[in-house]
This record gives sequence, structure tokens and C-alpha cells, in this order.
Amino acid sequence: MKFRAIINAFALALSVAMPLASAVGATLQSSDERPPIYTLDSGDKIRVVVYGEQSLNGEYSVGPAGDVAFPLIGNLPAKGKSVAELQQAITAKLATGYILDPRVSVEVLSFRPFYILGEVNRPGQYPYATDLSVDQAVATAGGYTYRASKSKIFIRHLGEREVEYKLGKGKVVWVRPGDSIRVGERYF
Repeated sequence: MKFRAIINAFALALSVAMPLASAVGATLQSSDERPPIYTLDSGDKIRVVVYGEQSLNGEYSVGPAGDVAFPLIGNLPAKGKSVAELQQAITAKLATGYILDPRVSVEVLSFRPFYILGEVNRPGQYPYATDLSVDQAVATAGGYTYRASKSKIFIRHLGEREVEYKLGKGKVVWVRPGDSIRVGERYF
């Protein structure tokens, strides 16, 4: 009987705590925006594994035209595709008369770099990592200089114009591969 009362009390406490925990979790999230899904472009290096077909396994580069030259099936467009989409495209092409029930795995070996300049300690080119935020990019470049503006940042996504982003507590700004990040100078 006493055991049953303890279980009921625990269940009641849990039913009260769960909505509270999810409400607190919702307020602690820094941004509703998710990190961008990585899409392939020229300069990326990938590894393709076709299970049971050792001669097709290897490392491939996305060429200047955005294609991957793959044995048997030729050039496949990769520019703008996610890794999963490219994996599906290779699987579909191999299944059309080349391999019975192909199982393909694709992974990115090296990403296109991002660039950071302005008021950081070590401006330059750095390797991109998935789910990279501006704060992490600045840390990679040795942090802000004493003159840096920490309230805004300027980002030029590949092929687009430079855009100003406001920085603040709990706000996350995501970096994409190939981005140029400029940290401006503060005024007093």
C-alpha cells in the first residue's frame, strides 16, 4: 500500500514537472532557426562506398561544374544537393542495369572553407564544420580584437550580397560553407 502511494506521488510530480520542463526548454532555445542543411558544391571532397563493389569505392571531388565523375554512370550533378540526395541519385543510377540492389553510402571528407576578416585576432580562411555558428567561427579566428563590434556582424553568402546580422544574447547566426564573415569596428 505504501509503495503504491509513493508511485502515485511520483507520477503526479512527473505530470506537473514535464510541462514545466518543456516550457523552460522552449524559452532556453536560442533560435527557432535550425542550422542550414549542407549542400554540395565545387571544392567539396566526398567518399562513396558501394557495398560489395570494391572497384567503385573511393574518394571523389565535386568539380568546377558541380558534377561528380563516377565510374559506370558518368557525371552526376551534385551542386546544390545534400549528401542524402546524392546518395539516392547514385543508388538510383546504379540500379538501372548496373548493380542489382545497390547499397550506397556517401560522406563528406572535406568541406569548402569559410573566410573571416576584420576585427578578429587571426583573420583568414578556415575549414568549415557542420552546424557552425558565428560565435564558433570568431573563436576559431582567435576571438575579437579590442576594437571589434560585438553587436553586429556582416556575412556574404556565396553568390549573394553582404547582409548585416544583429548579435545578442541567445541569438544564433549560422555560417554556411564559402561564407565571408566581416567583423566591423565599434565606435566607442
